[in-house]
Amino acid sequence: MLDDLKERNRAWAARMISEDPDFFRRLERQQAPHYLWIGCSDSRVPANTIVGLDPGELFVHRNVANLASPQDANYLSVLQFAVDVLKVQHIMIVGHYGCGGVSAAVDGRRRGLVDHWLHPIRELSRTHSQELEALQDERRRLDRLCELNVMQQVKNVASDIFVLDAWARGQNLSVHGWVYSLGNGLINDLSVTVSAPQQC
Repeated sequence: MLDDLKERNRAWAARMISEDPDFFRRLERQQAPHYLWIGCSDSRVPANTIVGLDPGELFVHRNVANLASPQDANYLSVLQFAVDVLKVQHIMIVGHYGCGGVSAAVDGRRRGLVDHWLHPIRELSRTHSQELEALQDERRRLDRLCELNVMQQVKNVASDIFVLDAWARGQNLSVHGWVYSLGNGLINDLSVTVSAPQQC
């Protein structure tokens, strides 16, 4: 099974060289992405593929249910590196409809450590319980919770000290909230973009 992956890698590298002989030489010089993608770990949501960008054009952080938790040192390190070192101009928090993490957060089953990770989504569900319960269809409730989760993560990122400091020094930086549809391959922009601290 792993041999197949290595063979696919060789075929991909050969294809890239045949299409663009300088591809890897350019890639090894330095990455200079304009975008940070904070997305879900779901294997059906490949960041670069969805937005049609090559390696080196998108800085990516993924975890279960695309959380931007202020207690997560991994996420915070990625955010600081993206903002302070790479000087990205856009941070996209990208959830997806049909997210297993969002569903697991509210289905009432115990799973262990991941329950702790998903706790913020359970709290979000309680906060918005009236809106969610008004939706008759379970799938629509979960899809709306996916949207609400992305909106909350936009708030988390936009209120982070690394982002606030970037705005204070005049850095061009915007935080966006998107939800990807597995059903049609399209991104739904939730229109919650934040480009200045006054918009938080």
